[in-house]
Amino acid sequence: MKGPLTRQEVAKHTSEEDIWVIVDHKVYDVSDFIDAHPGGEVVLRQVAGQDATEAFYNLHRHEVLQQYKSLLVGVLEGEKPEAIDPQPGDLSPVPYAEPLWLNKSFHSPYFNDSHRKLQRAVREFTEKHIIPEAMEKEKDGTYISQDLINKMAEVNLLACRLGPGKHLQGRKIFGGVVKGEEYDYFHDLIVTQEIVRANMRGFQDGNMAGMTISLTAVHAWCKDDALRERVSQEVLSGKKKICLAVTEAFAGSDVAGLRTTAELSDNGQHYIVNGTKKWITNGMWCDYFVTGCKTPKGFSVLLIERGEGVETKPVKTSYSAAAATTYIEFNNVKVPKGNLLGPEDKGFVVIMSNFNHERFMMAAMVSRWSRTVFEECFKWSHQRRVFGKPLIDQPVIRAKLAKIIQHVEANQAWVESITYQMTKMSYAEQAKQLSGPIALLKTFCTRSAHEIADEATNIFGGRGLTQTGMGRVVEMFNRTNKFDAILGGAEEVLADLGVRQAMRFMPVGAKL
Repeated sequence: MKGPLTRQEVAKHTSEEDIWVIVDHKVYDVSDFIDAHPGGEVVLRQVAGQDATEAFYNLHRHEVLQQYKSLLVGVLEGEKPEAIDPQPGDLSPVPYAEPLWLNKSFHSPYFNDSHRKLQRAVREFTEKHIIPEAMEKEKDGTYISQDLINKMAEVNLLACRLGPGKHLQGRKIFGGVVKGEEYDYFHDLIVTQEIVRANMRGFQDGNMAGMTISLTAVHAWCKDDALRERVSQEVLSGKKKICLAVTEAFAGSDVAGLRTTAELSDNGQHYIVNGTKKWITNGMWCDYFVTGCKTPKGFSVLLIERGEGVETKPVKTSYSAAAATTYIEFNNVKVPKGNLLGPEDKGFVVIMSNFNHERFMMAAMVSRWSRTVFEECFKWSHQRRVFGKPLIDQPVIRAKLAKIIQHVEANQAWVESITYQMTKMSYAEQAKQLSGPIALLKTFCTRSAHEIADEATNIFGGRGLTQTGMGRVVEMFNRTNKFDAILGGAEEVLADLGVRQAMRFMPVGAKL
């Protein structure tokens, strides 16, 4: 860093080999960067020796400056930078960019000091470890690294992803920020919403999403204590991976239509499994598959370990290959009878038992991601100048932003309300009372995402269709929000489920 600089001094650096520019009262020497500039050298030569602040922020996100700190020469004498350089863990100063409970000017009956400490810890971890890897994996389509899995296991973040339960007993979460025994559904909500702020939808599912909807079945339904403890320890320590394998090409939401079969061997000691599964999240690198199969008198669930007869192939989808979406073939796979999860022929209850938590997580995630999209739109509307004034000065833009805010705040309020009910209900009560409301909540959040994506893309214009630069978050949201509308139960199915459950509680013979 050089001493105080003046604009007159900067104006001297305009030669072929010596180019300085000003951005936000800071001076950058781009002489050695000019050939590497993604936009070409002409753009930089056009602003050589000048204040390029408006031009820069019309093309780039502020994070670009943070990535190229090595080019910084100094700050202009008597001037002060206006842009905020966020540090890991910081809350956003943008209005509505954070849930109201994180805003010091507002209040909440739900969250306490331990929730706030956990939120800070998870955000710091996400920004230091998850986001850098998410950006890398989303770009090249490779799978989550063992290094990141180990880091998440070390702070017990993997165990947190399953929600409250016995598996957290004795665990110090993030070094003791929260004790496992104290971890409740609001802590669960915080973890769920903070880790998706990487804004990389493919990696979001690639980040052990398969574990969150499968290991729970092992915990709840495995009759073999030694097997249950071994698999749980292996997975929560990050040494092995697990996923849920139910969906098939012939049967999406129709579990009764599954064609994968499990038949007892002649000696009755094994099941012999044959069939296929499709669209299985994380399946490419998993060691265990919680698998739905047809048995002679119904539907059963088996814990199948990767081995002879298990073949996996990638499935290309609209989002990144980092999710490891998989086609699985089971060809005469021998599975020990003790690997049966729950009662034979009654596997439907095993699969359904985790749907509430899965859908709760998805609603929490998409509502948080929707909020991030609003933050992007609000910042862009202030930053982008058209026809000589900021975009935010246009009434039509403010109307779009108002619509997004309404959806975002309604989503969060409903999510928090459902979360509170979960803290007051037993598992059985949740299954009875909340399956309908959670189904409707997820449907509302994903329909909101559809509306928000439409408005956000129009606010960003062409940049909202570009996978890099200013509009990358909006582009990805617009391209991939339909995953949330389909995974975990399609919107139409869940909407009908919510109404049908309400019908069960309707007083018999009630008249207006």
